[in-house]
Amino acid sequence: MSNVAALLAAGAARRPDAVALVDTSARTSFTWSQFDAAVNGQAGKLREHGVTAGDRVVLRLPTSADFAIALFAVARVGAIAVPVSPTAPGAELTTVTGHSGARFVISRDAGDVRPDVPVLTPSTEPGEPIAAVGGGEDIAVLSYTSGTTGPSRGVMLSHRALVANVEQLEAVPGTLRHGDRVFIAIPLFHVYGLGPGLLHSVAVGATVVLAERFDVVKALEVCAAHRITAIGGVPAMYAEFARMPAEELGAGLASIRLLNSGAAPLHPKVLATIREKTGLAIFEGYGLTEAAPAVTSTLVTGYAKPGSVGRALPGIELRLVESDGVAGPVPLDPDDLDDAFAADDAGAGLVSLRGANLFSGYWPDGAHGPGEDGWFRTGDVGYLDTDGDLHLIDRANDLIIVNGFNVFPHEVEEVISALPEVAEVAVVGVLDDRSGESVKAVVVPAQGVSLSEQQVVDHCAGQLAGYKVPRTVEFAEALPHSATGKLRRGNVGA
Repeated sequence: MSNVAALLAAGAARRPDAVALVDTSARTSFTWSQFDAAVNGQAGKLREHGVTAGDRVVLRLPTSADFAIALFAVARVGAIAVPVSPTAPGAELTTVTGHSGARFVISRDAGDVRPDVPVLTPSTEPGEPIAAVGGGEDIAVLSYTSGTTGPSRGVMLSHRALVANVEQLEAVPGTLRHGDRVFIAIPLFHVYGLGPGLLHSVAVGATVVLAERFDVVKALEVCAAHRITAIGGVPAMYAEFARMPAEELGAGLASIRLLNSGAAPLHPKVLATIREKTGLAIFEGYGLTEAAPAVTSTLVTGYAKPGSVGRALPGIELRLVESDGVAGPVPLDPDDLDDAFAADDAGAGLVSLRGANLFSGYWPDGAHGPGEDGWFRTGDVGYLDTDGDLHLIDRANDLIIVNGFNVFPHEVEEVISALPEVAEVAVVGVLDDRSGESVKAVVVPAQGVSLSEQQVVDHCAGQLAGYKVPRTVEFAEALPHSATGKLRRGNVGA
């Protein structure tokens, strides 16, 4: 199995003078040969600083040519890329840098980077060809995500897993192809932007058009100006599109042939509105970081079915299992609301996967990866309809997904509990038309103290990434608990 950077090298060899990459924020563009040369230049600088195979390099960069070049450069020298949000608070960045044992950070500024970790600036200068080091089972990306059993963990994604998922996506009829111009305004530091967005586009020879952030008016202007044919988006983006006047939306998306949505549930009303205003369907998919990340898509059947995330990609096996991993429906336990699924969801189960795209376990020792039989049990609960399409109905262990980013409630609760005015807190996810879900905190104030919603929000904003900060704070006199004192989040008002 080849090194991820070979995807770019192959494109440069086949079509050196065609446009490969456009950075609309920096107003720069690169042909395939220029893109590949810039990666060699950045890789050369990494080697000059002593970066060798297996070293972890944090990428603290926005969706940009800088990120794309740095990612392939790190892969080319055999090191491990550790993508993080460029706006992550210092505490979160320090945690990831320390836990991963990163030797360097590539960033546009030093910011809150810990002083003992050198900061390298991104470079677009061309360099002499450098042969790729490593591949296959070597780890290419260490992606930190809040799992369903604890705080943020490093998901070890090998070259094999990332390349396999690209090949699985390529096998779906109607997906990205050579000649497409793909608009990506979702974060490249998130595995959805990195894999199905950047890597998939590069692999098929599509032109990647990047924007650091999504602004609906500017996005429509970019789509029209660059004659974009495909968009890799999230529900919040499509909700913004749906609010635009039909004439303006239709003009901006006139050249579009493919709309993909992932990372969070897409509201059926948004899908219907976009179809009504433009005649375009939105194809929805499901994935997770541990699957590098794409698992299913409605594009497999070619039919955008409201409420469904489609069928497994070619090369991926999917089944529903009980909580102990045995295939079959999940048993309901009405006496334990923390473990029960909705009683009317007959046949519901935990989604279990097997395929070459699966991760190699969690950093650093590979723990809790796929079993000896190759199956990996996710924390997602779903059911298969009569057509065999997957519907997600819940997430085990209270995981909240905001715009595709995982939020583990306990992490937010710990931050809020640090406030002396807080006696107890429960964090839950609530439906949100823009982001799929948003974070809600229900706080029990300490007796005789004064505490405002803004105080809680401000405190969280200083400790957590923006998508983890509660959008709403509610105050209560008490929280529901089981007979053994266990907090029942399922009974907390949403």
